[in-house]
Amino acid sequence: MVENVVWYHIEDVLSDDFIGKKVCVRGWIYRRSVVGGKAFVRVRGSTGIIQVVVDREKCGEEIVRILKDIGLEASVMTCGELVKQPRAPGGYEVHADWFRIVGYSRDFPIKGGEGIDYLLDNRHLWIRSRKLTEIMKIKHSVLKAGREYFVENDWWEVTPPILTASAVEGGATLFPVKYFDKTAYLSQSAQLYLEALIYSLEKVWSLTTSFRAEKSRTRRHLAEYWHLEAEAAWYNMEDMMRVAEELVAYIVQYILEHNKRQLEILGRDLKILKNSVEPPYPRIRYDEAIEILQKKGVNIEWGDDLGADEERVLTMEFDKPFFITHFPKEIKSFYMKLDPENEKLALGFDLLAPEGYGEIIGGSEREDDYNKLLNRIIEQGYDPEDYKWYLDLRKYGSVPHSGFGLGIERLVMWIAGLDHIRDATPFPRFRGRIYP
Repeated sequence: MVENVVWYHIEDVLSDDFIGKKVCVRGWIYRRSVVGGKAFVRVRGSTGIIQVVVDREKCGEEIVRILKDIGLEASVMTCGELVKQPRAPGGYEVHADWFRIVGYSRDFPIKGGEGIDYLLDNRHLWIRSRKLTEIMKIKHSVLKAGREYFVENDWWEVTPPILTASAVEGGATLFPVKYFDKTAYLSQSAQLYLEALIYSLEKVWSLTTSFRAEKSRTRRHLAEYWHLEAEAAWYNMEDMMRVAEELVAYIVQYILEHNKRQLEILGRDLKILKNSVEPPYPRIRYDEAIEILQKKGVNIEWGDDLGADEERVLTMEFDKPFFITHFPKEIKSFYMKLDPENEKLALGFDLLAPEGYGEIIGGSEREDDYNKLLNRIIEQGYDPEDYKWYLDLRKYGSVPHSGFGLGIERLVMWIAGLDHIRDATPFPRFRGRIYP
């Protein structure tokens, strides 16, 4: 029966065009019940769920008996006539004339109501859940749309290394690894290598994994995450902010056009997403952010960094993503150019998502003067020898340039309306979690 069969995606046959026609589908048992001589089997595939009616008069007594006790997640194949049935999921069902069990499932360990730690321990099985399936489809579209934006705007994709010899965002969050007879580190960011590439390609971007050994146990921190980064010669901070907002708006528009069904299944309110497809986004300076927070009763002083709690308060003031710019230099990295009008400030920017989600992009204009960069490296306690090659970029034809990094999982978390970033990646890695 399997030979020469045309297998359909479940989504494709959920249509009046197939009523009365023979269709063949395959997948995994999502739910099942047996009433009298009929088994009602809901089959889950990558594109949806369809009900299959297995009648002992057509398919035999034995298969109905087996289906009465079969475990969830058994894999199956079936063929039969498609019938319209408003009470069935999707409004259609298959009346099987042939049904085969491919792989049995015994006592599937996830039955509903389990706690977070149990589900994380069984992530390799929980990843089959409908919620995570729909999130992964949204993430796929986020990656696709991000790539499309850069390709359509004539940026070059490059492939920076993951193993590095020096820190980008601070030594305290580095993951050391043995590299032959030396110590290397997992990359925190591709930024420094992207900066090297702008001297030949001018506008470059990359999509890589980044690693940060942060102790934070917040709903938006991962130790391993996907990092979409861009760097461009001749761009000042405002130029790069325009790229950042155009990129996010492009991605959100793409999701609204191509993933509306997934958003509906997740129960996502689309209002704020729809507000976010038209840049420019609002801009406030760090000074203004501090004033807003103090008026809201937040205990914060000028010079303090903005954490998750402070960002959450600020996001409630906006109904779309917004920028914060011109941070105190002490709370920003050594590579950020200082504001020529006030050298206490760095020409850096964060793009925050509304609804309490906070930072999704961090970027800046980069320091392009050799001596100023060297002094900043020393000020922040780094060894200039570790950055010799990076300093070389300022010795041989330095140019103004800017860049940013976007956290893919944070963007997915906001777009999909998730409660925790762990659900924005198949196998989350954070403090205390490396299995499976």
